Amino acid sequence: MQFIPTAIPEVIIIEPKVFGDERGYFVETFRQDKLDAFLGFKIDFIQDNESKSSYGVLRGLHYQLAPAAQTKLVRVIKGKVLDIAVDIRVGSPTFGRHVSIELSEQNKRQILVPRGFAHGFVVLEDDTVFAYKVDRYYSPEHDRGLAFDDKVLAIDWQVAPERLQLSAKDTQQPSLDDAELFTYGQALYV
Repeated sequence: MQFIPTAIPEVIIIEPKVFGDERGYFVETFRQDKLDAFLGFKIDFIQDNESKSSYGVLRGLHYQLAPAAQTKLVRVIKGKVLDIAVDIRVGSPTFGRHVSIELSEQNKRQILVPRGFAHGFVVLEDDTVFAYKVDRYYSPEHDRGLAFDDKVLAIDWQVAPERLQLSAKDTQQPSLDDAELFTYGQALYV
């Protein structure tokens, strides 16, 4: 398992080793000990979530405020997505910037998205199955989001706007300038 910091170092790509032959493949998708060793501390993931979506479905950009802020470990089981993590920590040197990473059943990459980041993804293949772990339960009163099309964020979702499919909630999220955000220096993972 390889851990690769992105252009925003707190967002980590995890590349597992895949062992394949003519019968198929085997991969360890999660190793607590290796993640702990890389980070230098333990994240206690307490829930796994999964969604299935068709091409053009955009879910995000979501986050939860403290004390229910979540760290997420995300991956694709089947299909392909463009995964986005946006730094929403006021005062951070990378505030308002985002990383964009393709996750697929072929590359088996995962992304560790810490607290203080908004997260979303757009589906690039029909029948995509997306899975993720979280370290805090869903809390409706702490649930927040950002406008997926905020011009300040300038995210290229790689899907034509007329092909995007969003929930009513995700079409009504505030811009970065109007959202409730995090303060740089708050604990990211624990």
